[in-house]
Amino acid sequence: MPQVSVYDIKGEVVGTRDLNDAVFGAEVNRNAVHSSVIRQLAGRRIGNADTKTRGEVSGGGKKPWRQKGTGRARHGSTRSPIWTGGGTVFGPHPRSYARGLPKKVRRLALVSALSDKASKDAIKIMDGLAVDKPKTSTMAALMGKFDVSGNILLVLDGRDVNIEKSVANIPWVKSILVDNLNVFDILNSELLLLTKEAADRLEEAYVL
Repeated sequence: MPQVSVYDIKGEVVGTRDLNDAVFGAEVNRNAVHSSVIRQLAGRRIGNADTKTRGEVSGGGKKPWRQKGTGRARHGSTRSPIWTGGGTVFGPHPRSYARGLPKKVRRLALVSALSDKASKDAIKIMDGLAVDKPKTSTMAALMGKFDVSGNILLVLDGRDVNIEKSVANIPWVKSILVDNLNVFDILNSELLLLTKEAADRLEEAYVL
């Protein structure tokens, strides 16, 4: 059973906590993690590239020359794909790049990512995280006490405008709601900082 340190608002260790093996101590399934990341990145693609077909480009309403007797090849429009300024054949059009992934695989991927972080001692618990007003310097000083060289992902149980605004201007800290926790953000962070309530929610939601 993974055991992690619990910190207070001053960044001092106030205790330890045992995490549920089913969520934070499971075997890492790298295939599921890879599939989940590919799905998430594909879903971020806008897919709004668009080319015009011969029916969408301007001009070309008149037949360029008569059908017979000129010695030239027959043409019906100067906007066919073989003419300069003509339409495009088989070009991209707005589409969705979203990929499907079974719910069980998505759950397995998230549990695998959490378990991988726990095995590397890259998960910490925050108890009583609250500020009276938005203050970047306060949160920057708190986050600086964890002495990490990479990104910190702060996982909150619910919306807290003061905390969200306090970390918004810290480039190496990102806050996210536990309901929006995803594999890509977990892998993209060096330290996963969970509030006590967020950790409780994860253990309740992902225990199979």
